[in-house]
Amino acid sequence: MQKYLTIKETGTYEQIINKSRFIATFSRIENEKQAQEFIKEVRQIHRSATHNCSAYVLGEHDEVQRAHDDGEPAGTAGVPMLEALKLMQLKNVAVVVTRYFGGIKLGAGGLIRAYNGTVSTGAKEIGIVLRSRQTALKFTISYDQLGNIDYYLKAHNIAIAHQDYGVAVDFEIFVDPLEVEPVQNDLSELLRGQVEFTVGEPRFVETLIGRSMQNKKDN
Repeated sequence: MQKYLTIKETGTYEQIINKSRFIATFSRIENEKQAQEFIKEVRQIHRSATHNCSAYVLGEHDEVQRAHDDGEPAGTAGVPMLEALKLMQLKNVAVVVTRYFGGIKLGAGGLIRAYNGTVSTGAKEIGIVLRSRQTALKFTISYDQLGNIDYYLKAHNIAIAHQDYGVAVDFEIFVDPLEVEPVQNDLSELLRGQVEFTVGEPRFVETLIGRSMQNKKDN
């Protein structure tokens, strides 16, 4: 996958609904083995819980989808959880929603809303990131060229990974792999050929989206 949405990090979210505790635990996964190990681990942590329902999605087009009700009425837990992941377009994510029964029955509709809502709200609280496969491009310019470069990068929405001010200005930027050559050509023309580039290996860059846009990191 070149670009996809996923959770920011492993994390948990808890809410109380009619005296029952619903705890959503999320993890990134790369294959079904990781998903099953994660689910097993959460179930062991919450082995005294009434239910540990689970769901996960894998692949660009959700080629692998699994959902498990763990004793809740069929279709009231795992599937609503899975649908929440798919509605948010999250990829390579597993979630377990642990329920500690509080003594009040919710009914089928109430259970569906509870499990679906716990996953949806939990993912947003933990954070959702856009993972984009991009290539690092390094180059050095003189100070009198700085204004033109800054304008170009902002106009083309190109992220600056690193900028160092010394005798000259060192840049490291991230661009989509297919845009490496066009960007090099543009910058060479802008700098009248007075620039050399170092092209790095493609890697994923993560941008936190939604309510919080403040962070950017690379993996």
